[in-house]
Amino acid sequence: MKNLLVAQSGGPTAAINATVAGIVEAAYTSNKVDCVLGAVNGIQGVLEEHFVDLREKIKGSREIELLCQTPAAALGSCRLKLKNLDKDRAQFKKIIEVFRKHEIAYFIYIGGNDSMDTVDKLSQYCLEKDIQDIAIVGAPKTVDNDLVGTDHCPGFGSAAKYIGVTFAELERDCNVYVTKAVTLVEVMGRNAGWLTAASALARVNGAKGPDFIYLCESAFDCEKFVKDVENRLKTQNSVLVAISEGIKDGEGHYISEQVQSDKVDAFGHRYIAGAAKVLEEMVREKIGCKVRSIELNLMQRCSGHVSSATDIAESRMLGIKACQCVVDREIGMMAAIVRTNNAPYEIEYVAVPVSKVSNEEKKVPSSYIDEEKNDVTQKMMDYLIPLVQGEMKQTYVNGIVQHLRLY
Repeated sequence: MKNLLVAQSGGPTAAINATVAGIVEAAYTSNKVDCVLGAVNGIQGVLEEHFVDLREKIKGSREIELLCQTPAAALGSCRLKLKNLDKDRAQFKKIIEVFRKHEIAYFIYIGGNDSMDTVDKLSQYCLEKDIQDIAIVGAPKTVDNDLVGTDHCPGFGSAAKYIGVTFAELERDCNVYVTKAVTLVEVMGRNAGWLTAASALARVNGAKGPDFIYLCESAFDCEKFVKDVENRLKTQNSVLVAISEGIKDGEGHYISEQVQSDKVDAFGHRYIAGAAKVLEEMVREKIGCKVRSIELNLMQRCSGHVSSATDIAESRMLGIKACQCVVDREIGMMAAIVRTNNAPYEIEYVAVPVSKVSNEEKKVPSSYIDEEKNDVTQKMMDYLIPLVQGEMKQTYVNGIVQHLRLY
């Protein structure tokens, strides 16, 4: 038996299940795969041998389509970080034992930076131990869009579409009163401001959109921020501002540190939400006008009802590409996208070494940020617009979108 195992890890997205759908489609038609299993809760589920037979859950095209419109991780997720090979090999030995026990010849892990680190470590372990009966491949996923080696990441296009639509709606709401007011909207992005930049999509149909966009790539100057807002309030009643949750001052300190503890997650990342709340108090103290802060939070990554059809289709194709790579034993690779043309938009699906992806971050280029560091340039708009094209035709039951449960 040569079984294929797929698992999901890290923060969910509106498109991660479309990648599972692509993997399943390709595996079902491959004469190299006997059975397709799903690990519940990522690599943690592998260690605990918590598997589901996907042939029992995904029987045909109807389930495939439902899976593509299901947001979040249908197989569950985790944030378990494998230890470094030079410190502890026990987990790696256990994983290989589990694979062999369940006759798993192929493993595809879908996730972001930390998940690709897992793929890289497992691949290195197999290489060192001359393990030739198991192939391991990564498939990209992250709304943060910060994976290197790929033009963009599955999930980002849908999250960007949600943010663009949301800012367009907020801008309409904020401009109905004559009272001077400031609305601060905090968008996900620890060290990369791609999602915050997507707020500019609110302008594509002629609307004003956000007045200012502050990305975490540029040092945040509190005094300049207050002056930016004050000056804009002289000519208009309402100011709408987009900020990355990870904005830092000139010394590299997160603005949100004023309201956050020093606690970190399983990967050593500090909890950083709260930047908008800090700036809300600053505006209230320095300017004195009406002000509110909004944190979009989980809605950015789980709002499947405004998914980008382009994002879902590409995520599905990356699943197919990942499956092709793993059955062809392209070990230690990650399926990726290369943009070959922008107008018209054209891409290719390729495989890149995961060792060049893991623990790296793709940040917004300086040419995509304006000189004042409070907006984006046309280059950013040209990059973003193709990724949010198209709307998903979704199945509704009793007035609510139908989702597929895998466990």
